Amino acid sequence: MPEVRYTVLSGPSHAEEVARKKPTAVVAASKWPEEAQAWQKIFTAGYFRVYTSNDVTGVETGGAVKNVIAIAAGIAAATGLGDNALAALVSRGLAEVMRFGAKTGAHPLTLAGLAGIGDLMVTCYSDLSRNYRLGKAVGLGAKPEQALRELGQVAEGYYTVSALVSQARKLGVELPITEAVYRILYEGIPPAQAVDELFSRELKPEVSPEIYWAPNQEE
Repeated sequence: MPEVRYTVLSGPSHAEEVARKKPTAVVAASKWPEEAQAWQKIFTAGYFRVYTSNDVTGVETGGAVKNVIAIAAGIAAATGLGDNALAALVSRGLAEVMRFGAKTGAHPLTLAGLAGIGDLMVTCYSDLSRNYRLGKAVGLGAKPEQALRELGQVAEGYYTVSALVSQARKLGVELPITEAVYRILYEGIPPAQAVDELFSRELKPEVSPEIYWAPNQEE
């Protein structure tokens, strides 16, 4: 079969704001630098800036996992946990993105950039985010299936969380926030119980440096 050259485009980019020509920056990632550069030139406009990357895994990982964390952020916002809790949740959510990325070959600097922390922030703090709105609805007491119907749009994190939990368990990656979202959505545990379980976990250092460096990456 002929080789298929592909590029992935991701980053903090609500479609509604792009359509209104609000300033936006994203990443085009491809294993073939000339492909990423070609799409960079095609998409770049006065209000839309495109960077390039060769870390397809990192860009895809950031774009997928942040949707799960955004559901958790929506739940936290709806249940009135406060700004401190939301900041902690998003920060520790980034740690989960980076832990999973390290196991799957993503470069940590990719996850510290637009496709990682950038996309995570815009998705976890905005009502334009479908996943955030799904989390808010669940946090206010709606059943997940009901919330999805009323949303009327695809909230990718609802489907991603199941696959992510399964893969993380196989790889031996600890993702406590992701696990909590899974249990809320699919096992029906109350958000308050999930918070109690997260805060009763074994105490540990904030950073374990070795887990943030992807295998087979050169400094």
